[in-house]
Amino acid sequence: MQKITVEVPPDLLKRARQASGKGITQTVRAGLELIAAADAFDRLLRMRGKVHLAQTWEELKDDR
Repeated sequence: MQKITVEVPPDLLKRARQASGKGITQTVRAGLELIAAADAFDRLLRMRGKVHLAQTWEELKDDR
């Protein structure tokens, strides 16, 4: 864990806490997790069409 000090506009923090329904620490963590997840999703989108699987989607579907 790393303890940090940040300046946050009070209205933004209030709205974020209301949206999350959690305390300050949990709200900030959730926001950081969302940013990290969005970055991972963007990287996956850039890979779209570049990953070649050994099986077709039909073969994968029949393998159920």
